[in-house]
Amino acid sequence: MRILLSNDDGIHAPGIQLLADAMRRFADVQVVAPDRNRSGSSNSLTLDVPLRTIKQSNGDIAVQSGTPTDCVYLGVNALMRPSPDIVVSGVNAGANLGDDVIYSGTVAAAMEGRHLGLPALAVSLNGTRHYDTAVTVACRLIRALTSEPLRTGKILNINVPDVPLAAIKGIRVTRCGSRHPANQAIRQLDPRGHEMFWIGPPGEMFDNGPDTDFAAIEQGYVSITPLQVDLTAYSAQSVLTSWLENAEVSGKW
Repeated sequence: MRILLSNDDGIHAPGIQLLADAMRRFADVQVVAPDRNRSGSSNSLTLDVPLRTIKQSNGDIAVQSGTPTDCVYLGVNALMRPSPDIVVSGVNAGANLGDDVIYSGTVAAAMEGRHLGLPALAVSLNGTRHYDTAVTVACRLIRALTSEPLRTGKILNINVPDVPLAAIKGIRVTRCGSRHPANQAIRQLDPRGHEMFWIGPPGEMFDNGPDTDFAAIEQGYVSITPLQVDLTAYSAQSVLTSWLENAEVSGKW
């Protein structure tokens, strides 16, 4: 198996390096990752400046100022030859649950892989201690995909409790929960007295029902949520059509 591995924490982050070392025991792995932390960059592509790469002594490739999406795009289309069989993103330092997937660079890297036609999964640890647990879970799932291909056409968003492997209770297939809206912008002054802002923390959990990713993690289970690139709200199409007719928006121009 040929695996393209990326992340949003940066090429030197412990999660990606530990996962790369483990996967190299059974697969051909090419790391293409940002040269620095790009958390929260979502699906952004760099279109206004050229991208430069730096090859590390171990063969890993860092993309200067690149986003996770940039890294996967370049990895699939230019930097890994022959092309990869699967795209893996992670292990992220911190969970990507519920609404987090909208902003997550970890999830975005996997989405880009799927958008380019490859199976893809994102792996996040709900903390920063037990990376070995997340690595073991990821490797087990990747091996399973090799022996038993999963033909859903979806991204697998995997979140792992930050506990020793023996404390993992199992795996649950989940849906994304949701948070209350984030409502904090932290205002400060720089040394010259100019106003500046920090984006505040995410909102508290709102929907953490028993079938959500939030609930699975809280109860000690690995959460796997299938995600899709197609954001079309199919159930709303007929409602929108009726509204256009009733509001007389779609009449003669």
